[in-house]
Amino acid sequence: MNDRLDRRLFLQGSAAVTAAALASQNALAETPSKPTDEPKICAFTKFLQDQSYTELSDTIKELGFDGVEATVRKKGHVLPENVEEDLPKLVEALKANDLEVTIMASDVMDTSELNQRVLKTAASLGIKRYRMGFYRYDLDRPVMEQLEEIRPKLADLAAMNKELGMQALYQNHSGANFVGATLWDLRELIKDYPTDEIASAFDIRHTTIEAGLAWPVIYDMMKPNIGAIYVKDFQWEGKKAQHVPLGDGRVDPKFFQMLKANGYDGLYSLHVEYLKKEGVQANIDALRRDVAVLRSWIG
Repeated sequence: MNDRLDRRLFLQGSAAVTAAALASQNALAETPSKPTDEPKICAFTKFLQDQSYTELSDTIKELGFDGVEATVRKKGHVLPENVEEDLPKLVEALKANDLEVTIMASDVMDTSELNQRVLKTAASLGIKRYRMGFYRYDLDRPVMEQLEEIRPKLADLAAMNKELGMQALYQNHSGANFVGATLWDLRELIKDYPTDEIASAFDIRHTTIEAGLAWPVIYDMMKPNIGAIYVKDFQWEGKKAQHVPLGDGRVDPKFFQMLKANGYDGLYSLHVEYLKKEGVQANIDALRRDVAVLRSWIG
């Protein structure tokens, strides 16, 4: 199948899935929700993948999160090739504790056949948002030329998202070869799309690394396109940015005051990266600590 989406075939093949997604969304709408003045926070579960789906659900419930940013990607908790069989199991385990897959962390960057399977399955289960994979620059080629090559892929994804009722989130990462690291390029790519089709997963850690003291300017530029806030912290060690517990690094708590002042009432995804593979319990303890800091910052 060509990377460019054959929209006519896609519309025919997705009708049943869209109906299922709408039914699932209606069912979710009937579920009592938190008061609108309480922020919704999910936990990125990359380092909890040694747990079963049931164990993960119990852990996230005990920690007080609203849901998870689940990994449905290569080496993830759900492998893309097994998505039809395994993703429903994860969703059901979470539902048992009134939790949800708030964001699906994926490898999706185009409308390949496998990516369509992943997104259609997710939509049928009521999952509304997915984090995309990352485009990378070839630093030996002109940047603007490469951005133009990405545009058709995003156009096809936007069409798919609109049909499925899903939102793609693109997270900014620091580093010269990451598309979106400086955020002006990401804004140029997504500014003309409705945020319910493609939006920014605005990562304040990576923004601060790249922008330094100018992070408020970058935030102001991206405000209209933000679909979720990604939260983690860092310190400089020489020329390298190292992950640290939230509040121990360079991320300015004033950012969260600005969000509140600007009326942001969307999602927060908490990422604990500084322990990496030191064990499930260590990462659980880190999530417990960092979510308390985050809640104190966002009020």
